[in-house]
Amino acid sequence: MSSLDPSRLEDAEAAEAADPGGMLRQVASAAAQVREAQRTAAEAGVASLAEDGRPRAIVVAGMGAAGIAGDVLAAVCGEGCAVPVSTVRGYRLPGWVGAADLVIAVSSSGGTEETLEVAAEAARRGCRLLFVGGAESPLASLAGRSRGVFVPVRSAGQPRSTLWGLTIPLVLAARAMRLADVSDAVLESTAARLEDIAHRCRPSSEPFVNPAKRIALDLAGDVPMVWGSSAVARTAAYRLCGQLGENAKYPAVFGEVPEAGHSQLMAFDGFFARGASPSDPDDFFRDRTDDPEHGLHLVVMRDVAEHPQVRKRCEAAAEMARARGVAVTEIKAEGEHPLERIAGLIALADYVTVYLAIALGEDPTPVHAVQELEARIA
Repeated sequence: MSSLDPSRLEDAEAAEAADPGGMLRQVASAAAQVREAQRTAAEAGVASLAEDGRPRAIVVAGMGAAGIAGDVLAAVCGEGCAVPVSTVRGYRLPGWVGAADLVIAVSSSGGTEETLEVAAEAARRGCRLLFVGGAESPLASLAGRSRGVFVPVRSAGQPRSTLWGLTIPLVLAARAMRLADVSDAVLESTAARLEDIAHRCRPSSEPFVNPAKRIALDLAGDVPMVWGSSAVARTAAYRLCGQLGENAKYPAVFGEVPEAGHSQLMAFDGFFARGASPSDPDDFFRDRTDDPEHGLHLVVMRDVAEHPQVRKRCEAAAEMARARGVAVTEIKAEGEHPLERIAGLIALADYVTVYLAIALGEDPTPVHAVQELEARIA
């Protein structure tokens, strides 16, 4: 059974001893992945995808981090993109997808069952194809048979740690088709941002100055409700929830503003709230949980590009949460370009989840339950 021990985060030696699979090193490889993927994608010829003009739509097929790659692409292209970008997380390609559309199949291993099925269907329908994943894999073989562009990706260790190796080829394909304004300078500034966060969140940095360690300790024992305030922040919030599950073996609730204000807000007055409802002053001293030190924790991932009403809603929701005894953590995006901002948010989130795992005595790397599920259905 997991138990919180903050001393595991006090120095690099203790943190690394609690991370035998090297997840911290994998997370720290993000900047190198950006630079390597830029070279690999160019060598693979992603620019050739623009020769037939813009597709009617882009559909990204992927699970886990590969699916996040599709979400990042959509956020970077922006809501004003001339071509819709959607992600399929499952076995079936939407019925409307056809030869006028670009299907991008993404799998770090190149053997993801759901993704291979969607990719094969896209090939049968004559779609334009881009494949991103493990070299000499079933996905690579399918690319060869269907004449799709294939970008090989070197795994950072775990698929979820290879996010940027999987994502950058998609961004460069969109750039070639003039759907994303991502210059080489932006790619380098993104890599530099990832390096900066790796430095600030390094294992040798003590909890009181290390933002990821501090947030991890603040979250420990609470039930995180993670909200995003824009397409960029929404994707980072979803990633944080997924990484909490895989790295820290820890549950979280994902939401996006403004929708969360309509569907999740009442949880502030429910069982997991620490304090009383402002509408019931007689209830002020009643604990809502057996342990009043733990309860809901609102995590709001904020972006510099927010709708004015979304900004108001985020600020008001945070005030309401605090008034009810619900802890609030705000994580703010840094940088100007959407790719740089989303990379920064995700990088910090990744470190938070690894440090939370370490503090709780969990090995961040293994995913035994996932492997058991795959074995049961094999």
